[in-house]
Amino acid sequence: MSEPALIDQALSEPAILCVSSENVDVLRTQFQRYAHEYDVRLCGSGDEATRVVAEITSAGGRVALVVVEDEIDGQPWYLALQALRQAVPNSRRVIVTPWSRFLQVAPTLRAAVAKGKADAYLLLPRGPRDEEFHSAIVELLNDWSATQAAVVETLQIISPTRDALVRELSEFLLRTGTPFGVHTPDSVTGQEALAEAPKLVGQWPLIRQPHTGEVTPCTSVRQVAERLYGRPDDIAVDEVVDVVIVGAGPAGLAAAVYAASEGLSTIAIESEVVGGQAGSSSMIRNYLGFPRGISGMRLAQRARGQAIRFGTRFFTRWPVTGITPSPGPGEPHTVHTEGGAVRARAVVLATGVTYRRLGLPELEELVGRSVHYGAAIAMAAEMEGQDVVVVGGGNSAGQAAVHLARFARSVTVVVRRPDLTETMSRYLIDELAWNPRVTVRGSSRVVGGTVEGDELTAIEVEQVLTGERESLPARSLCLLLGADPHTDWLPDQICVDERGYVQTGADVPSDHWLDDQPPAPLATCVPGIFCAGDVRSGSMKRVASATGEGAAVVSLIHAHLAASAAAGD
Repeated sequence: MSEPALIDQALSEPAILCVSSENVDVLRTQFQRYAHEYDVRLCGSGDEATRVVAEITSAGGRVALVVVEDEIDGQPWYLALQALRQAVPNSRRVIVTPWSRFLQVAPTLRAAVAKGKADAYLLLPRGPRDEEFHSAIVELLNDWSATQAAVVETLQIISPTRDALVRELSEFLLRTGTPFGVHTPDSVTGQEALAEAPKLVGQWPLIRQPHTGEVTPCTSVRQVAERLYGRPDDIAVDEVVDVVIVGAGPAGLAAAVYAASEGLSTIAIESEVVGGQAGSSSMIRNYLGFPRGISGMRLAQRARGQAIRFGTRFFTRWPVTGITPSPGPGEPHTVHTEGGAVRARAVVLATGVTYRRLGLPELEELVGRSVHYGAAIAMAAEMEGQDVVVVGGGNSAGQAAVHLARFARSVTVVVRRPDLTETMSRYLIDELAWNPRVTVRGSSRVVGGTVEGDELTAIEVEQVLTGERESLPARSLCLLLGADPHTDWLPDQICVDERGYVQTGADVPSDHWLDDQPPAPLATCVPGIFCAGDVRSGSMKRVASATGEGAAVVSLIHAHLAASAAAGD
């Protein structure tokens, strides 16, 4: 094939690149359905594909998806895919194989996906309307699209700079699934906003709603969250709900889905953003039921939508400041927030944990700009061509490093232990080891940084065994340092262990048992107050176990409500 086949699309659209020497007609037919919104290119060899990618990128275009047949002119797929990955690292990568070779090559392709060499391997469709094949393609395009600027914007941020508040707004809106864009005042969108509200010039950032033309200054993320989701005191003062869930990470979301689906009036209050720490994970590959993986953001959005469908009401960006336990049998608990109080017959503590602070003043001053606690998913595209340091040895750090390597020139993972084997899942260790952009530095810790002007330029790393120090170039630092529960706001009646994790079941000290019996599993020593997920003492600190606890706690809530009703009769 001397020239790439172009399927009826302009270069300005994101491209889908299909590379095949023997099944090009099958791919042409299958990808015709995408030609209305993507620039679909068909190439007969790896060399040709490399030339086409160079043509697209040199013209300012983007490649969303690369589809490579497992064998091209007798050569293995990885010869073509590796070169294309280097050229367009953020594109999603799929290997397709015909049925005649599938059983033979499947073990090799499975290992390739496990190491991150490809995002998926699929059986080549053998007829029309192979929707299983296309559902995988759409998922991958959806994941890629989440890293790009929104085409349709529900909210527009107008600001001359991407300061800490703009970055925090971007992260919040991205993780809530709200399409948004960031525009400078001299852009077309910025000029339209200023024409609609000329008196607001200088009150950056401004928030514009394109469908109404309303423009308002923004002073906090909570202001936007309140506009989107309301305030806890929107609930009538005299209303008593069945259950309030404090925290909307995996445990809280599972509790919300199961409680609401079983007819309980359910409120979920989240201090940051729905999804918790898990919601910032770029790709969770070992969660049950998602063989191609799912991002934490998408998992959280789906769970939230599911809970809302059953009737759960969410209030976001409202930290719970305290709980007044029930004064007696049949009386409700009161959950206090800065946006009002909510009364509930049962409370589920699912607040999760927060990342530990590094505590270095010169770096703490850069938080929200070039230093981030968490994976900084919304900022990943800004790290293109930069050197990035990720600190942490858990799965969240590994997932962050993999995602950032799609953009950054280099990613260095710094971990205090000698290696990652004790703290990270094997599939992530293998993926990091294979990725040429990622380096793991064991037995190391960050002890300082170099700041020029208002920008981070280097990180100082110390070898914990020898004390030797080295300066590493770094324009961005992502800190995923382990976690603390932060339960100091809980009432004294609730027992916590020496680290602050909430004690439940038989872990509750015996002097707090009622009638010489320990509380039920997932129940605290205060009747009607339960705990699930990472904040619970002894929990596994995994997404799957947190969701399991969140689901399991609902049966205990039913039992408590039944007992309370009986006591009130």
